[in-house]
This record gives sequence, C-alpha cells and structure tokens, in this order.
Amino acid sequence: MHAVVITAPGGPEVLQWTEVADPQPGPGEVLIQVAAAGVNRADLMQRQGFYPPPAGAPPYLGLECSGTITEVGDGVSGWRQGDEVCALLAGGGYAEQVVVSAGQLLPVPAGTSLVEAAALPETTCTVYSNVFQGARLASGETLLIHGGGSGIGTTAIQLARQAGAIVAVTAGSAEKLDACRKLGADITINYREEDFVESLMDATGGRGADVILDVVGAAYLDRNIDALAPDGRLVNIGLQQGRKAELDMGKLMTKRGTVMSTTLRARPEKQKASIVAAVRDHVWPLVEAGTVRPVIDSEFPMPQAAEAHRIMTASTHTGKILLRVN
Repeated sequence: MHAVVITAPGGPEVLQWTEVADPQPGPGEVLIQVAAAGVNRADLMQRQGFYPPPAGAPPYLGLECSGTITEVGDGVSGWRQGDEVCALLAGGGYAEQVVVSAGQLLPVPAGTSLVEAAALPETTCTVYSNVFQGARLASGETLLIHGGGSGIGTTAIQLARQAGAIVAVTAGSAEKLDACRKLGADITINYREEDFVESLMDATGGRGADVILDVVGAAYLDRNIDALAPDGRLVNIGLQQGRKAELDMGKLMTKRGTVMSTTLRARPEKQKASIVAAVRDHVWPLVEAGTVRPVIDSEFPMPQAAEAHRIMTASTHTGKILLRVN
C-alpha cells in the first residue's frame, strides 16, 4: 500500500506519499480500506517530532479515518467485510489501509457520505469525553470554547447547543465568528481585538463560564481561571501556546474551580472503546437527525498532505480538513 511517510522531523515538505508494507489485522482488529482521513493539530506536532505515536501504533500520521472493512480478525463480532465505517485511531490514517481495534469503529451515520464521515471520530470523541463525561456540562450552563472555528470548536458548539447550554467562543477573524454564530454560538469574541475575559464577563453579567474547553495551554491558564464561574471546570486538551505556567491556587480555590487536562490518543483501548460506544449512543442520533453535522473546510488528495498541513498551520480554515484516497 501507500502511506504518507515523515522522511525526517520538519515542515510540511518532509511528508512523502510512499509505498510501505501492508498492515495485517490481529485478533480483535479489522482492516480498513481508507476512503479519507481527518487532519488534526496532533499530526502537525508528530510531523515536527514532538508527538511520537504510542507503543504499537502505526508510525504514520492520522488519528481518524473512514473507509470500508476488507478483513475481520479473529474474535471480532458485529462487523463484517464490506461495512462502511469510520474509526478513532492511534495513528495510521494517512494511508490506503489501516488496522484498528473493533472497539474503535463507528458506522457511517445515515445522511453522511463515506468521505465526510472521516471528519467525525476525533472531534466527537474528544468533545463528548471532555465536555460531557469529564466536565459534566449541563443545560443552562455556559461553555466557553477557545478556537471556535476549529474542527473541535465547530463540533463543540453544536453538541453544547443540543444539550441546552449557552455557548461562547473565541476566534481570530470576523469570518470565523460568523461561522460560529451560524452553528449556534451565543457569545462571539475576537481574541485579536478583545480581552476574552472582559468580554465574557460583560456578556454573562459577571458570572463567567461554567466550563472552558481550552486548546491554548500555558498562555491562557491564568486568564482562564479568571473567566471561570463559581464551581467552574477548566478542561485543557491542547498546548498550542506552551506547556508550563504558574497556577494561582488561591484564585482557583476562591472559584471552587477544577482543572483537568487530557489526551485521547494514548488512552488504553478499553477507555477508547467506552468513549466510542458513548458517542455512538449519544452523538450519532444527533448526526443522523441532521442537528449535528461535520463542518468541512476543504479536501485534498492524500499525496497532497503537505498542502493540507500548510493550511492548518496558517489557521485560515474553519472546521475540518480532509485527505481523500482517490
């Protein structure tokens, strides 16, 4: 098969579409003929040498894909050859074929094309596990989403609105904020022109956010604490602007606040399977009803992965970037 290979840590130019060995499914696994893969910021970090795959994962990029099952390993039930699926991966999605544990498979939702389905696994599993399972966002509460125009952000807006929450977002352009409003965001803040803490407090009558979904990391830690409502929960899922910061424990204590920080990729298979099952139960009906949809900015043939990475690095996109296997 062919896969996108990292020839050396570096910029997008190090990505090459190269012939590699075919993967073989083991017990409890299936082999997928890939139709498309989603591009995620973790892929950019891995390309640069900062985010190696977990032990046992394929060395190739790609944390989610869609495609057709071509082979079923021993002990797999509920799935068969020819099923159209999408999957949460520990790696390997930028390829013509990938092996994945059966517990990380999802059916392609009704009303969603096979290619579009590649935009769903990573964002839905990340948002559901963090915002709803971890931070327990409830109806009537306020969720602040940093990076509202991202794949994670556009998914979080829709799921939070369906849960009855008030949605606030930050983004860096009027176009992205307009897209967020169309998806259901109630409060939109241009972080390049406004102080997000002041704007959020003004919009919420001084209360702040009950839950904050943060991809920025260290640079926003102190201001995120300022933006929390009493009993608020700060959920960090990214380190785009640093990994080390000073935490004022007294300020956090005054808010009775909680700080949690998680990754999805390196979780044990049983945890991932549990998250995938919950997404299938709670999110897939919304996707099939059309009330939650994948927001796709652009698609590229998989050999053009470098161009997709350049666009993601520039942050000019809204929603997901996909790579198609022709």
